[in-house]
Order: sequence, then structure tokens, then C-alpha cells
Amino acid sequence: MGLLQVREKEIFEALKALKGCKFAIIGGYAVNAYALPRFSVDCDIVVEEEQELEEIKKRLEARGYERKEANKISTPYHGSFERYEKTILKDFSVSMDILVKDILDRQTKATFSAAWVFKHSKEILLRGKTITEKITARVITADALFAMKAISCRASDIRDIFMLAPLIKDKEFVREEISKRTSIKERSEKIINSISSKQFRDGLQGVFGVIDETAYNKHKNALRDILETKE
Repeated sequence: MGLLQVREKEIFEALKALKGCKFAIIGGYAVNAYALPRFSVDCDIVVEEEQELEEIKKRLEARGYERKEANKISTPYHGSFERYEKTILKDFSVSMDILVKDILDRQTKATFSAAWVFKHSKEILLRGKTITEKITARVITADALFAMKAISCRASDIRDIFMLAPLIKDKEFVREEISKRTSIKERSEKIINSISSKQFRDGLQGVFGVIDETAYNKHKNALRDILETKE
């Protein structure tokens, strides 16, 4: 088993160990629930209550995870969160980021409450990219995930929303949630400019695999349809 498989296998085993705990998955592992699977280094989960956090920490510690100091962590989020990390092999580790009560985007300062995440989440089948594991877990909806990632708008986020675009059910909801927190016009321009470049397409296929012309245009048009507004 390769290193990436070992890491992903551990994430799935850790999620199984958390069965019965109240949390919702966001980030890369949430994208995997809807789009073509892509590998994610860390698993991001959201909890509403400190009491739930304590139970999750206890279970992770039982699997060999240790808390990592927050000032050594680089994430796209501010707010209350804790990272638990497990060394699998020498110089090779896996981590779980636990976000508590509120999720605050570092760049825009936009906030999403844990209550909002739970309201817009559901039980869904989660599949591995490098392993054949499947588990059922509570995952943020594609619409809410799209809104969060459109606001963060890093290169990886733009790739993710490109893949999610044809699955969006409520475009008005997405636009409204983005507009509440930042300029949708600014975000739209940045994203549309990005997806128009050959560099973007090359990077997308490097993460998700080969995407034929028909599928690529379908995703591109769906993304434009969601984001282009008269703001």
C-alpha cells in the first residue's frame, strides 16, 4: 500500500471511530461525496458543542492522535479549531481539523456558523480516492459547500466548485449566501477569469483526471450560470 493510500485509509478508520458523534464533514472529503474523488491530505469536520468536541478528542486520542499547537497550523480558516495529528510512518502523518461553533474564512473574514453547516448537511456515502473504502457520514450539501468554497476562492477551491457546478440545485441560495458575506461580483470575476485559462484546465485534470471536452464545457457553463449576476 502506497503512502497516499495509507493516509486515506487512516482517515476513513478515524471517521469510523467517530461513529455516533455529532459532526459534519466539510472541505476536500466533502467534495469527494459529490464529485469525482480527489485526494485530500486533511479531513475537516465541524462540531457545534464543546461537549461533542471532548468526545471526539477522546476517540481520536485512543487511535494515537495528538493535539497540535494552533500557532503551527496553516489552514484557510480562523476561529476556534483544533488539529489532531497522527504519525503513521517516520515523517509521514495524517490530521483531523475540528472547527468549533464558527468557521471564519481567513481571507474575507466571512463567517459560517456550525449551526448553518448542520442545517445544510445530510447523511451521504463517502468514497475513497486511493482505496475502496465507503462510509456513510454527515456531509455539508453541495450547494452550501459551493458557497463556502466560492468565498475562500483559492486555486483548489475554484477547481472544486468547477466540479460541483452541475450538481447545484438552488442557484439563488448559493448566490444569496455568497452575497451575504462578500462581493459576488468580485468573486465571480476572479473565478470566471481563472477557469478560462489553459493552466486551470491542466491543473484540474492533474487533480481529477482526464475530463473530455463535452464534460469540461458542461461544468464551465454550469459555473458561469451560477455566478454571473447583475450585482
